[in-house]
Amino acid sequence: MKKYLYIVLAVAIIGCKQGERAKNGKLQVVTTTTMITDLVQNIGGDKIDVKGLMGAGVDPHLYKASEGDVSKLFNADVIIYNGIHLEGKLEEVFEKMRHQNHKTIAVSDAIDKSTLIDSEFFASNYDPHIWFDITNWEIITAYLIKQLSELDSKNAAYYTGNGEAYLKKLAALKITITEMINPLPVGKRILVTAHDAFNYFGKAFQFNVVGLQGLSTATEAGVKDVQKMAAFIIEKNVKSIFIESSVPRRTVEALQEAVKSKGHQIEIGGTLFSDALGDFGTIEGTYIGMYKHNVKTIINSLQK
Repeated sequence: MKKYLYIVLAVAIIGCKQGERAKNGKLQVVTTTTMITDLVQNIGGDKIDVKGLMGAGVDPHLYKASEGDVSKLFNADVIIYNGIHLEGKLEEVFEKMRHQNHKTIAVSDAIDKSTLIDSEFFASNYDPHIWFDITNWEIITAYLIKQLSELDSKNAAYYTGNGEAYLKKLAALKITITEMINPLPVGKRILVTAHDAFNYFGKAFQFNVVGLQGLSTATEAGVKDVQKMAAFIIEKNVKSIFIESSVPRRTVEALQEAVKSKGHQIEIGGTLFSDALGDFGTIEGTYIGMYKHNVKTIINSLQK
């Protein structure tokens, strides 16, 4: 893995030295996940050029940088990523770039570590799925307004205006989501998915969140994991489990079969967007649209 990355980096560095970085008067920004791409576009508007490395349905835990990706990174004015080891395979790339004085921003740096969810088993010791707490996303929005304004001071007022307008939308989203969830009894708020992407959501809205694969999808669920989860579902009388758009559905389908083999009926309640938004240009292709879709899907299935 290291050899692969260093070869890619060497090619990218040579390419950057030989060619001129494209300039059109706009800040050149490269982002990793679709959630971050959407946020940066909302703040930066037409004053920046944003290139997102990951698209709909892409799992950031397993993402590997191509030569083209690393070339984009080295030609950017700034790279904005999640951090806390979400983009595990890109960590060596970012580390190499920092040593070469390239500007990188981890949005997770905006969050007070004391508010992060610990993990006994995940390499970073923190759950990286911070965007599922809307309050975290508000904090990150304010952080990126400041960062972009410092990088491109002539457009600071523009970024501030866009950012403040987006913060109002996030505040409204929190109210909407709370109103959608309130009618669902706490006893029915059990969310079973392919991996533990929704713990921040669960903490914010009193859901018991259980995932087959833990916080990262790097290790697949085994037979024992499936059987243990099946027993939990039967004990708690869970009626629906959920697929994730960025995780293969086979693990959840295997869980469904394991539960049915024990005489308990379980349905797949729908597909949730976890580590990636929906297709670009769709409602679910935005952070706000994704959040509403997820909650509507969850509520419709669990309230039965």
